[in-house]
Amino acid sequence: MRFEHLGAQPRIHPDAVIAPTAVISGDVEIGADCQVLHGAVITAEGGPITLAENVIVMENALIRATSTNPVHIGAHVLVGPMASVSGAVVEDEVFLATGTRIFNGARIGARSEVRINAVVHLRTTLPAETVVPIGWVAVGDPVQILPPDRHEEIWAAQRELDFPGYVFGLDRETPDLMVQLTERYGRSLARHTDDRRVD
Repeated sequence: MRFEHLGAQPRIHPDAVIAPTAVISGDVEIGADCQVLHGAVITAEGGPITLAENVIVMENALIRATSTNPVHIGAHVLVGPMASVSGAVVEDEVFLATGTRIFNGARIGARSEVRINAVVHLRTTLPAETVVPIGWVAVGDPVQILPPDRHEEIWAAQRELDFPGYVFGLDRETPDLMVQLTERYGRSLARHTDDRRVD
């Protein structure tokens, strides 16, 4: 399914193959020989998304751009089943395994591997040819790659990256943070009210 969102329609190369149950919404450009499988969602929420050639987006993966953070996925990248890429740059020949999470402002260097259920956090840069092991967390710039049981170290780096401030423009110390966050984000997402199916 393809949708016009905020006046922009997806642009899909004729050699790309899009499953009928995939959702492509807004300012999305998909290059030659890409494959977007069943249940995948590629949604440009105010910023553009570009997929270079030979990108594979597997079942139920999510790729989301924001007005602050567009998405670019380089050539010969595999985005695994149930993986999530939000507002990030992924360079050429990267493997994002099943269940990986790539957050806003992240940059994944060429020929890197983010293995099953690993996380690349907000505003984190992975140099080329970096491996994030299964279930581990990459955080910061310069990057630290830590196992999930080192939560205090992950949180120390993560806190400085300021997720609510960077993504939602809200101070973490706001007493009603989740009230303000959900109301603000809800208003933003309500822009889908005027979407129009184009396929």
